[in-house]
Amino acid sequence: MIKRCIMIFPEFGNEKIINEIREKYDPLANHIKPHITLVFPFDSEIETKELQDHIMSAISGIKPFEIVLGKFKPVNAIGKYLFLNIKEGSESIKELHKRLYTEILKPYFPKWLKDGTFLPHMTVGCFDNDEKFTEAVYETQNIKETFKTVVTKVSVEIIDENEDSIIELVIPFK
Repeated sequence: MIKRCIMIFPEFGNEKIINEIREKYDPLANHIKPHITLVFPFDSEIETKELQDHIMSAISGIKPFEIVLGKFKPVNAIGKYLFLNIKEGSESIKELHKRLYTEILKPYFPKWLKDGTFLPHMTVGCFDNDEKFTEAVYETQNIKETFKTVVTKVSVEIIDENEDSIIELVIPFK
C-alpha cells in the first residue's frame, strides 16, 4: 500500500510569512511545503501510470487560475487548526476536488466529507493544547497580508513512514 495525497503547492513572493507561522505551529512544516489539499491522504495500490491517467482526464479542460489567500482563521470544530483562507479561486479548487474524487479515486472519498462541506484552505497550524492555539490566534489576527499566485498544476505526493512528502507526479493544466 502506498499513502498518497493530491494537492496544489502554491508559490508566493511573500511565502516567508506563511513559513514562519508554519514553523511555529504546524507539526508537518518540516515534512511538506505549504499546500492546499485536493484529495486527502489515502492508502491504495493504484499504479502510478493509472493515477496519472486519471488525473490528466479529471483535470482536462481546466486552465491555470489565480488564487488569493488572506486572513488567518482559527477552526475548532474538527480539532484545533489555524487555516489561511482562500479569498479568490475557491470555486476552481472545489471543482478540481470534485473531479479528482471520481472513478478510481471515488472509493477514497472521506466519510467526514460526505455532507459536501469541502472548504478549500491552507493549514498553517495544528494544535493539541488550548494555550498554543490561543497564542497562534492572537499572533496572526492582525496580519493583513494577502498571498496571490496562479495555479498551473497539481501534484501527487507519497507520504513516507516519517510523514515526509515525496513528489511522485506533477501534472500541469493544458
